[in-house]
Amino acid sequence: MSTPDIQQVITFFHKLQDNICQTLELADGKGRFVEDNWQREQGGGGRTRVMRSGNVIEQGGVNFSHVFGSEMPLSATAGRPELAGRTFQACGVSLVIHPENPNVPTSHANVRFFIAEKEGAEPVWWFGGGFDLTPFYPHKDDVLHWHRTAEQLCRPFGENVYNDYKKWCDDYFYLKHRDETRGVGGLFFDDLNQWGFEKSFEFVQAVGNGYLDAYVPILEKRKSAGWGDKERQFQLYRRGRYVEFNLVYDRGTLFGLQTGGRTESILMSMPPLARWEYDYHPTPGSYEAELYRDYLRPRNWLAEAEEN
Repeated sequence: MSTPDIQQVITFFHKLQDNICQTLELADGKGRFVEDNWQREQGGGGRTRVMRSGNVIEQGGVNFSHVFGSEMPLSATAGRPELAGRTFQACGVSLVIHPENPNVPTSHANVRFFIAEKEGAEPVWWFGGGFDLTPFYPHKDDVLHWHRTAEQLCRPFGENVYNDYKKWCDDYFYLKHRDETRGVGGLFFDDLNQWGFEKSFEFVQAVGNGYLDAYVPILEKRKSAGWGDKERQFQLYRRGRYVEFNLVYDRGTLFGLQTGGRTESILMSMPPLARWEYDYHPTPGSYEAELYRDYLRPRNWLAEAEEN
């Protein structure tokens, strides 16, 4: 198995953060990402970039972090005892984009690398990441474009990669207490090291770069669509699901908080506004009901498209 090179990964993650921010600024047309550099006492730091009040993006964050420590927290080693007593490094790029227009979906992506080392022992390392889409007023052609982009970037790495990582995404971004998916899925993977470092790293680069190919055309297509207070209130209500998932289930949020990460950067994924409503049910036959009926459950989008 090829030896992992964390500096090579960090260099790519820096460039990826730059490229995503520059591309989204162009697509938005007004907003600019403001950079906030930070350090943590336990070791490492990062650069958080946040856009507020753009033409399209109400709030979005693109975060790079590289943290390290002399020992893994007990909460992290409980399920992986082989990590106990090892030094660790973790780096990655994570982002969440919350558009103001309810017709433009929220999107999330992240790519990350982890390595734990101990003198006289082989390093333990893996990659993880993916991207997923959370529409409020979905369009089937947008969902198909999203999944076709995901399938195409997976294809060079094996015929089952897309199907496996799509299913993992459907299973992961699932709110058990609501019995619904967070959105329409995408890709999710973790603990990736079985291909060796070089091939695994190539896949992570494909996923990171593929996010823009998947998302920007949707943003461009929907950003001028009209909306009113009804659509806005529904968007804010559905954003509440995003908050629930991130605080209850998201591994990255939990890992960051457990390892003493910077709270502001960890919670940059939260929407700037959200609301909750007791016992909400959409009006039968409405666009809002269509979201619940057709989109908040796992579907084999590409196979269905081929059948039709």
